[in-house]
Amino acid sequence: MAGKHFSILSFLLFLVSFPYTEGTADVPKTMEKKIEVVVEATVYCQSCEHFGTWSLIGAKPIPSAKVSVTCKSHNGHVSYYKVFETDKNGYLYAPLEGFKMQHYILDHPLHSCYVKPVWSPLESCSLLSNVNYGLNGAPLRYENKKLHGSKYEAVIYAAGPLAFRPSDCSQTHY
Repeated sequence: MAGKHFSILSFLLFLVSFPYTEGTADVPKTMEKKIEVVVEATVYCQSCEHFGTWSLIGAKPIPSAKVSVTCKSHNGHVSYYKVFETDKNGYLYAPLEGFKMQHYILDHPLHSCYVKPVWSPLESCSLLSNVNYGLNGAPLRYENKKLHGSKYEAVIYAAGPLAFRPSDCSQTHY
C-alpha cells in the first residue's frame, strides 16, 4: 500500500515541477472583419433631345439629388429604407448601415433592394424618368467591386444610372 501512495505522490510532484502556462495567453484575439453593403449610382438630367428614351447622351449629372434605397425581406416587408444624397458629380455612394438579411439567399441585396430617384434640386429638371426602371426601382447589379481594409470590407453593388427630365420638353418622341 505504501508503494502505491509513493507512486501517486511521485506522479503529482512530477506534474507540479513543470510551470503551468495557459496555451492561449500569447495568441492575439482575432477581430471580426466588418462587411458592409454599398450601393452606387449616378443621377443625371436627361436632355430634351432624348426625352421618352433611355438614352443619356448629352445628359448632365445632378449634384445633391436625393435617391432612396429600399430593401424588402423575402416576405415582402420593407427591411431597409434610407434616402441618400449625390455628391457634386451626381455620384451616389450609399453604405447600407444596419442592413440585415433574415434569409441568406432570399434577402440578398441583388434580390431584395432597389434604387429610386426621389428629388432633384434643379427646378428645370425635376420630373422623374423611367431610365433604368427608375420609376419602379432600379435593380442592383454585382460588378465584382470591393473595397478592402484591415478591419473593413465593402461589397459594392451598382444601380442605374438614373435620371430626371426637364418639364419643358415638347413630346416629340413616342
